[in-house]
Amino acid sequence: MIDISVWVKQFVDAVTACFGERVLFIGLQGSYGRGEASDTSDIDMVVILDTLSATDIAAYRKMLDTLPHRELICGFLSGKDELLHWEPSDLFQFYYDTKPLKGNLDDLRGLLDTDAVERAIRIGVCNLYHGCVHNMLYEKSEDILKSLYKSASFAVQAICYRKTGQYVSRQKELAEMVDAGDRRIVEIYMELKQGGRVRFDEMSEILFAWSGSRIKE
Repeated sequence: MIDISVWVKQFVDAVTACFGERVLFIGLQGSYGRGEASDTSDIDMVVILDTLSATDIAAYRKMLDTLPHRELICGFLSGKDELLHWEPSDLFQFYYDTKPLKGNLDDLRGLLDTDAVERAIRIGVCNLYHGCVHNMLYEKSEDILKSLYKSASFAVQAICYRKTGQYVSRQKELAEMVDAGDRRIVEIYMELKQGGRVRFDEMSEILFAWSGSRIKE
């Protein structure tokens, strides 16, 4: 298992050496940020620069190549102005799922109004419904189904936030705070994440029914 505290220090030092004072924010997302990582988990990093050019992207890629566990690194790289003009519904998950390592995302907080949360839920469940039907008909992919359940867990986080005003990052805690239908989605996601067997037809039908019911609310 990667010692993420040691690794992120290397990352922050490398990004700072590469871009200097242009670095406005560095953060950690995903399972490592939530304390739920496994040996195969991606290292999901966020870097916000003052501006971002194609040359900067190339420099960032070259910098990543110097770091250990390069094959696990993923994440988000952007300029400040692009992020401030981003679709607010996308920023809901981004803001709450990012653990700051350098700087902060305070400028985004004012963009996350009730409408942004509602749109995050609505767009999320609509995309899930379409993705689920498409996968049941065409790809029939277990990997796609796993990815859909991951996205569904994000939608449940937004649903929980709408109801309670609290963002719950850990899946076990989330399952305890939502209703039975939403809880089943979170439980299946946790089961799949822990390497559980994919019951393709059953799990697809559960996700299809859940997303459809949420769309019609």
